[in-house]
Amino acid sequence: MDNNAGKKTLPDLLAVMAALRAPGSGCPWDLEQTFATIAPYTIEEAYEVADAIARDDIGHLKDELGDLLFQVVYHSRMAEEQEAFDFDDVVDAVAVKMIRRHPHVFGSPQERAAGAAPGFWDRAKEAERRHKGDATGVVDDVPSALPALTRAVKLQNKAAKVGFDWPSLAPVLAKLKEELTEFEEAIAARQAGEPNAEDAVAEEFGDLLFVIANVARHLKLDPEAALRAANEKFIRRFRYIEERLAVQGRSPSESDLAEMDALWDESKTKGL
Repeated sequence: MDNNAGKKTLPDLLAVMAALRAPGSGCPWDLEQTFATIAPYTIEEAYEVADAIARDDIGHLKDELGDLLFQVVYHSRMAEEQEAFDFDDVVDAVAVKMIRRHPHVFGSPQERAAGAAPGFWDRAKEAERRHKGDATGVVDDVPSALPALTRAVKLQNKAAKVGFDWPSLAPVLAKLKEELTEFEEAIAARQAGEPNAEDAVAEEFGDLLFVIANVARHLKLDPEAALRAANEKFIRRFRYIEERLAVQGRSPSESDLAEMDALWDESKTKGL
């Protein structure tokens, strides 16, 4: 038996999208969307893919990959309506790019025999930017829409490749202590009512986070993943507090910090 019998295919999905955007007969909500209004959903779907992977939920991953694919179809349809490009152009462009960037797989016998030289991917991307006339500054191609911690690491990695980096973790940790001191000084200035202190607190806090990202980079940690794990740990431990108080017929709002802090410590002893 053919397990694929009756399954929808990519042309079916493209047809669904076209119907949703068909003037007069399509979905009113879909018809009023633009690249700008759909972009947040695209980002959200990418995060949901990452979440399914983090939870090792393969069934959910299938669904989320479908949702993410639909986002590509959505943007492509809107571009087709503007006669800019269509889905086939998107597929063609990425396939050609992947072939071009992997000469050790798709190139000549000599290129395949040479293998993947260190840094080949970055060199290929830089060559493409030069060919297109795009900005070729060291950090110019790091997308501004990335999560801030992720972008900080990418910016630092770019700078490190041209030698702008500390040689080890020790000076990074020293810089972290320095930034923490400056942050504390900015807070003290705000409490003293000094002018522009509010802006200084925000700036120093940003500097502190930037160095934290650098610490993660030197330790080869993903700061976003580490923070997500910390978030989940917080949820587990706070739920424990709620559950323990619920046994007594109370909620956190009917408790106090000392009691909840004790329950928090108790949750830690239970490995939560």
